[in-house]
Amino acid sequence: MSKVAIVTGGGSGLGRSAALRLAEEGVNISVVDVNEEAGEETVKLVKEIGPDAIFVQADVSKAEEVKKYVDETVEKFGTIDYFFNNAGISGSGKYYLDTDIEEIEKIININLMGSMYGIRYVADVMIKNGGGAIVNTASSAGVIGQTTVVTYSATKHALVGITKSMAAEYAKDGLRINAVAPGPTETPMVASYFEANPEMKKSAEAGIPQKRLGTPEEVAELVNFLLTSKAQYINGEVVRIDGGFTNAK
Repeated sequence: MSKVAIVTGGGSGLGRSAALRLAEEGVNISVVDVNEEAGEETVKLVKEIGPDAIFVQADVSKAEEVKKYVDETVEKFGTIDYFFNNAGISGSGKYYLDTDIEEIEKIININLMGSMYGIRYVADVMIKNGGGAIVNTASSAGVIGQTTVVTYSATKHALVGITKSMAAEYAKDGLRINAVAPGPTETPMVASYFEANPEMKKSAEAGIPQKRLGTPEEVAELVNFLLTSKAQYINGEVVRIDGGFTNAK
């Protein structure tokens, strides 16, 4: 029987790339995104590869909508084997004391609460069905401190803690949960951030030992490895994929 994965933020960037890479392994995909057009495009691309796919529109900052995408996935496919807990936003790039309270709350609600809701509902299904694998999208900003992303960094540091603590609590129940920590990567979210803060792109590229940004496909390859049976004894880890960026700090 084919495996089943939920990918949040699946309409673009890391989410779309991971969905397509998993599809190459024959995995059926539940694509979750707030953007219907982008999410449906990912579904189309997955089906062109071969596996089945559905789109569920959801605002992950709302617990009831997270529960909806979990319930609709189980209704369609019967189970959840893999979860790429990826949806997130970076924010405006303003210094923290110049950032509106509304923006702080939005970043926390999407990046942190949305991820926690996802883990809560997905892990419950996985454990009842004998186990499963989760990969959270952390960030280089979840490993080191970085300017202009204080709130974003706080949420990603929190995801690192969630990853480690969930593994400690539920590994015995067949749950594997890891995180990837990408450095600056060529995604629409990062492009939007650099457009608002052009000086930061040159600074980022200069600070990466490999002197380039990462690609979504490179991150997707790591996500695929961590989710699938190839990584059965990796649990509670935060794997950096940043061209040496955080090691150079």
